[in-house]
Amino acid sequence: MEAQKLSFGLSSTLSTSPIQTKKNSIFKIPSFSYTSPNNLTLKGFFLQPHFSFSPKVLPLPTKKNFQCTNCLQGIEKESVTVPNNTMSKELKKKKLAVFVSGGGSNFRSIYEATIEGTVHGEVAVLVTNKHDCGGAKYARERGIPVILFPKAKDTSEGLSEEDLVGALRTYNIDFILLAGYLKLIPTELVQAFPRSIFNIHPSLLPAFGGKGYYGMKVHTAVIASGARYSGPTIHFVDEHYDTGRILAQRVVPVLANDTADTLAARVLQEEHKLYVEVAAALCEERIVWRQDGVPLIQSKEDPNHYK
Repeated sequence: MEAQKLSFGLSSTLSTSPIQTKKNSIFKIPSFSYTSPNNLTLKGFFLQPHFSFSPKVLPLPTKKNFQCTNCLQGIEKESVTVPNNTMSKELKKKKLAVFVSGGGSNFRSIYEATIEGTVHGEVAVLVTNKHDCGGAKYARERGIPVILFPKAKDTSEGLSEEDLVGALRTYNIDFILLAGYLKLIPTELVQAFPRSIFNIHPSLLPAFGGKGYYGMKVHTAVIASGARYSGPTIHFVDEHYDTGRILAQRVVPVLANDTADTLAARVLQEEHKLYVEVAAALCEERIVWRQDGVPLIQSKEDPNHYK
């Protein structure tokens, strides 16, 4: 069974073209594999940022035994290797672009975590479709550049899809985090930053997701369905609403007397915690892909375990 590497960022430090051509794209794929004490084996690849034009040569991998929790059923028995520098090497701070449409409470949580050092990255730019929203005001007050996207029909302000890609490359963006951004991400952006764009959704996907499911509409639908549990989901972004691979979830109970407002407040508390945890894992390169295409988060406290 084969595992695919997560190719990251396309954050060229030299690119001035809005769209990078395939011939200039260089992908380095350090693999890992391991054999557990019961001869059960996992094979996959570590997620690392993708650099164009001047990639660093990675050291040869070394053998290491480890155990992956909750993800070993049905995996073939093969030999495995883990790069010896994956968790120990000195990592550069990752450049983050955060997209918002409203107050940006998740954006604020991520930003504060970067300032405190919980997340080994920095918010390099904020993108919004509403230049006067709370998230944009918060960013400006802290000196974070704000980009208006998409371009409004009745004004000359805002960037086109192509210009947005170019602007994000100018900021050397590694990861794009959608935090309450209510517009569909254009295909040009998804293709320019493959498997590097993430979204948080206020339900346990794939339930209560897709076009039209956002904000209070999600929580109202959850309560009306009689579901006993809900919670946030962080997933990779593709060309459609809420259909990308699930990376992380957090479960909260739906109480008998819940309203959409009370459920939303409970879910939002978990969103803030979960997004910071995922952002930290991304910036520390602790994401791996199981050979069947499922992404996993490597535990920082015990690298032999996965979430």
